[in-house]
Amino acid sequence: MAEVITMPRLSDTMTEGKVAKWHKNVGDKVKEGDILAEIETDKAVQDFESEINGTLLYIGVEEGAAAAVDSVLAIIGNEGEDISGLTGGAAAAGGSEEKKFEEESKTENNTASTEQASAEVPAGVEIITMPRLSDTMTEGKVAKWHKNVGDTVKEGDLLAEIETDKAVQDFESEFNGVLLKQGVEEGGAAPVDSVLAMIGPEGTDVSAVGAPKAAAQVAEKPAEQKPEAKAEAAPAVSSSSSDRIAISPLAKKMAQDKGVDIHSVNGSGENGRIVKKDIENYKPSQVAQAAVAAPAAAQVALSFVQGEDTETPNSQVRNIIAKRLAESKFSAPHYYLMVEINMDKAIEARKEINSLPDTKISFNDMIIKATAIALRKHPQVNSSWAGDKVIHRGNINVGVAVAIPDGLVVPVLKNTDQMNYTQISAAVKDMASRAKSKGLKANEMEGSTFSVSNLGMFGIETFTSIINQPNSAILSVGAIIEKPIVKDGQIVVGNIMKLSLACDHRVVDGATGAQFLQTLRTYLESPLTLLL
Repeated sequence: MAEVITMPRLSDTMTEGKVAKWHKNVGDKVKEGDILAEIETDKAVQDFESEINGTLLYIGVEEGAAAAVDSVLAIIGNEGEDISGLTGGAAAAGGSEEKKFEEESKTENNTASTEQASAEVPAGVEIITMPRLSDTMTEGKVAKWHKNVGDTVKEGDLLAEIETDKAVQDFESEFNGVLLKQGVEEGGAAPVDSVLAMIGPEGTDVSAVGAPKAAAQVAEKPAEQKPEAKAEAAPAVSSSSSDRIAISPLAKKMAQDKGVDIHSVNGSGENGRIVKKDIENYKPSQVAQAAVAAPAAAQVALSFVQGEDTETPNSQVRNIIAKRLAESKFSAPHYYLMVEINMDKAIEARKEINSLPDTKISFNDMIIKATAIALRKHPQVNSSWAGDKVIHRGNINVGVAVAIPDGLVVPVLKNTDQMNYTQISAAVKDMASRAKSKGLKANEMEGSTFSVSNLGMFGIETFTSIINQPNSAILSVGAIIEKPIVKDGQIVVGNIMKLSLACDHRVVDGATGAQFLQTLRTYLESPLTLLL
């Protein structure tokens, strides 16, 4: 009998999982212990093994897609077994074909709808929509109409002045004809892509043409018109000065792209205004001498390559990190305490420890050890907020922030206060290495009671961190910097490190946080006290 495999809950905070990779395809034989897929959780990518034998009959989540915990991930059963009752009628063998058929049906329906809507637009009529004249524009306001219904309109003529969220800009016609309809009254506003005007043959009745049909008409416009609409966003060139050339924003942009000297172009628009077709019909051979005499600055401008925006889809880990940090920052009232630590004695102690055979520890290891011992003396900092109560954690589990390509993960050192320097050093190196290769298990990133984030290795002197919930505090560690200090009444060079403690004020009061930092400073400035 077929068995339904659901999306597993691989961590206590996991609400959905993403299939990073399928190791089995529909029709493949599956044995108990075989890896079915790699599941990306909010913390790591983990192998997911089959617990039953059979044939993979159905895949419920495509590779690269995400699904909620406990939703159908796959179905395993006997070869040829009918599983239509388990998949809601979508058999594994025909699932992809049915999906394809549905998509094709939708496409055909949409095409039919578009054709029907377009057929209702009278022949020769062009739909002018509210242009997007800035990247943040969502609607435009018609500040002034330059053409009234019934006026003859030529390509390049000013139709209206459009007020965006940033400026008032001229909007030109790209078509010849008669203005049949104004979709927005002067002084009125309308969303981007809504009907602004209609241009067509004189006497054409457009009273029955509505906004849905306009959208269909816009969909039929050639692809090459899209960049022209974007080009409209360029500031309009004023013709009020004798030192300037009357040219439309679109024509000016085209001239810049093509390297055309606009001083040598004869305008065919209103009052000699240069419009798009004048640039399109421009013949470089007729103005060869003018091109040679162009200023050097213009030649430099022609060699400029416009940058291109790119996008990177967020990984599941990145999305969950963003969600968790936002929840922490906006739900927990953070406050920050900062202190300077004299690391002279810690530097000497580290040298002595590292002189021992097969021993090498870092300052970060020393800070983690000192933090764990300090938490033992200040258990309130090792607590969590739980709505109507505060939970005082019995174990001291320090989470160590590790940067990975997808963001930040926090592997946890369990019972850190009971570990020595060598154990801490080995554990941190091992988990940091496996974190970067996505080899950490979910249980290795759970159960932290306090967190440490160290950017000192990057030369950062001081910074603040966002609390890693459900912790109530996080320690930010800066770089060790040589600077002048006063010691025994004398100015000497000292090695100073700055620590910043972010606290959740619901759990850790200011005095409690300050006392914890005092204890931590004592341990780091006098390392021998850790042995007491």
